[in-house]
Amino acid sequence: MSGTGDFRPSLVRPALDGLAAYEPGRPIEDVQRELGLERVVKLASNEGPFGPFPQALEALARAAPELNRYPDGGAYRLRAALAERHGVPPAQVALGAGADGVIGSLCQATLDPGDEVVCGWPSFPSYVIDPRKLGATVRTVPLREGRYDLEAMLEAITARTKLAFVSYPNNPTGTITSRGELDAYFARVPERVLTVLDQAYFEYLDDPEYVDGIEAYVREGRQVMVLRTFSKIYGLAGLRIGYGVGPEEIVSAILIVRRAFDLNHAGQVAALASLDDPAEVERRRRLNATERGTIESALRAAGFDVAGPAVANFVYAGTGEDSTPLFEALLRLGVIVRPLHGFGAPEAIRVTVGAPAENAIFAEALAAVCATSEAPAQ
Repeated sequence: MSGTGDFRPSLVRPALDGLAAYEPGRPIEDVQRELGLERVVKLASNEGPFGPFPQALEALARAAPELNRYPDGGAYRLRAALAERHGVPPAQVALGAGADGVIGSLCQATLDPGDEVVCGWPSFPSYVIDPRKLGATVRTVPLREGRYDLEAMLEAITARTKLAFVSYPNNPTGTITSRGELDAYFARVPERVLTVLDQAYFEYLDDPEYVDGIEAYVREGRQVMVLRTFSKIYGLAGLRIGYGVGPEEIVSAILIVRRAFDLNHAGQVAALASLDDPAEVERRRRLNATERGTIESALRAAGFDVAGPAVANFVYAGTGEDSTPLFEALLRLGVIVRPLHGFGAPEAIRVTVGAPAENAIFAEALAAVCATSEAPAQ
């Protein structure tokens, strides 16, 4: 059809108007090709700096000849192992393509246009992007002293609120709320609201005051979904395996909306093989804590405002101005960090803790950049 009077409606849902896709960190290969660099250190995405555990690599080698077959869509063995590990029935375990995949499925399973979601801000962008894809409204609550303000989140809950996201520790600031604040929140949050307690960095913490949300809240019958992932300390980010533990009704709904074969066979066997090496988890945790100090020291020495105490595998630093020039200057020296415009913090960067040699390269590059520019605003 043609003519000035014809009207062709858009096939794209109005909920997507003005909504930007999540922007991942730049791949090393792209930066090398664009800038002609032989050496590039990627500290932009919160990946672990070490590869899969040895037993996971062995499991992957055994699984390789079977990759012509579809994976187990229900991930029976992995769900059963995780359920036993956490002392819950398998019906309370939902798997996804990373913890982020569980967030997406959870939103699909619970949210209709006009429903509301509450989260702290700045925080993980999927808490905002995924609900808005579905036409839900997101109420963002400013952080208080760099941490989630759970009291203010409670005040932001309305009769239309279905989900409340609590990033614990918060990405991108790397900070946590106290056990007392969490307990007080769960004592007051309405039962009709599902709280999503995101513990993607759980294995990096050894603070006795840090709460195991599955033990403290899920197993006590709270209306909560606790998220975990194999993408961080286990070194399986490229295989995309995460999970949530929560109410059976919610897990059943997630199974309905999640695509049947999202969880590939390689990811399932590698995750299963990674569960029983506490010594390697502890080794990586300790090294991360030491090297996190290297990153923090380099940022403070350069005059940046560092959020803290940081407890995960990354460090947040306020730049006092648009962080893009700093990001680009470091990029030209072969170091990729994360400017945080998409996280709601355009005047900040996030630096992931890498291997010792990578962190030394970052510190050297940062010092060089700052030596040729004015000190950042405080």
